[in-house]
Amino acid sequence: MQHLGDDDDNVSSNDEQEEDLLDEESDFEELVPRGKQKAVEEDDQHNLIVETAFDAYFTHASTRSRTSANVFSTLVPPLTAEEYNEGIESATKGKGPHLKPLHSRLLSASSRELLFSRFMSELGEGFNLLMYGYGSKRRVLNDFATDYCSKAGHVVVANAFHPEFTFKDLLSSIEQIPGILTQDLPGASTHETQSKRISDFFASSSSSKGRRHLYLIIHNIDAAPLRAPTSKSCLALLALTPRIHIVASLDHIHSPLLFSSSQSAARKPHPSPPPSPSPSSPPLGTTHPAPTSTPNSNPARGFAWLWHDLTTLLPYDFELAYADRTALAGAHGGGPRKKVDPTAAAAAAMQGAAMTETAALHILASVTQKAQKLFVLIATTQLEGIEEAAAAQEGGTGAHERDLQQFGIAHDILFTTARDSFIATNDTALRSLLGEFRDHGLVVAAPGTAGMGEVLWIPLRKERLTRVLDSLKVE
Repeated sequence: MQHLGDDDDNVSSNDEQEEDLLDEESDFEELVPRGKQKAVEEDDQHNLIVETAFDAYFTHASTRSRTSANVFSTLVPPLTAEEYNEGIESATKGKGPHLKPLHSRLLSASSRELLFSRFMSELGEGFNLLMYGYGSKRRVLNDFATDYCSKAGHVVVANAFHPEFTFKDLLSSIEQIPGILTQDLPGASTHETQSKRISDFFASSSSSKGRRHLYLIIHNIDAAPLRAPTSKSCLALLALTPRIHIVASLDHIHSPLLFSSSQSAARKPHPSPPPSPSPSSPPLGTTHPAPTSTPNSNPARGFAWLWHDLTTLLPYDFELAYADRTALAGAHGGGPRKKVDPTAAAAAAMQGAAMTETAALHILASVTQKAQKLFVLIATTQLEGIEEAAAAQEGGTGAHERDLQQFGIAHDILFTTARDSFIATNDTALRSLLGEFRDHGLVVAAPGTAGMGEVLWIPLRKERLTRVLDSLKVE
């Protein structure tokens, strides 16, 4: 009985201790708010579990980044042509109380003479020159071609920034030099065979007496027509040919990636020094020892570049004069400036991004034949609408081409026509074919007016769209 009483005493003492603990916890809950209680519990958990760098990375990466919807192009309207010309004139002539004209030292007469003499010396050592830097370099390179290169040999100037420029135009201009077309063409008439004939003509040691050098002045060698693999290969062949010298400019920030280290570091096998005239000296008729090189069936290819910082701070007026405004995002199409709702402008920019002829051809080359037929169907309908509008305006063009949506085709009409042409048998197949075009911005859709439903059109002007269709027909 005594032992049982002891057990009862122990049980009662334990109950008293548990009641005291519960009272303490209740007092703690009354003193500490619920939010802080949660924080205390989390701190206790963090003290028990140590977060590693691996866990911290995925915890940080799991959070979504916030992007502002305030796009600069939607907040600030683009300049009109008149406003741009007025601003460039003010900056050039230094008009205004706080505006001073910017001039580069390279534009002074003494600096140019010293620079041009250095260029001729480096060309004579077998290098080709590549100009980079901010500002238009067209005027400086044209002066160098006129004052120095024309007195030492033949000069061909290529305006690669022009939208209509092609590599074939460059080769055709070089072949106008007397004697080149008399050479036999090695194979069919292609860019490669034309370049090989030009290279053999200037590299051959036979009948080299009195043969002058060739200077290629290429403005914007980073232009799209010269970035093609075939064009680069042919240019690399001409660049390492004796008596052919290339002076080129580039403006794109990623242009150095166009040339590999081996191409840039290549050297001409037998450089032949050209004459070094001064601007006041008459054209030189003296000849130089001909290199001992002979035409090779597998000639070396490369560029042998020497890079020069030719920062002129001059505006790109001439280069941008030929730019297609319909292919420039945010460019003003002319006429009075209109205030645009930022939300609507952002939606339109996302839906109808700038589309170029080259981008359209790349997209069409990667889709199926049915998708190409569907594109031809939309493009033909759009061109017919543009021609009818031009005829109604007595041949006038320009204003009616700015809003291409008016020449679009309704989705219902497109489905009916595509079904009759056996392109798509149901609406699901039609939307599947349109999906690739809409994802890349080649076909743009918008709600129509007067209950037309969805309207589809191609964001390309008449000339570019016609060339794209011609390319599809040739293929």
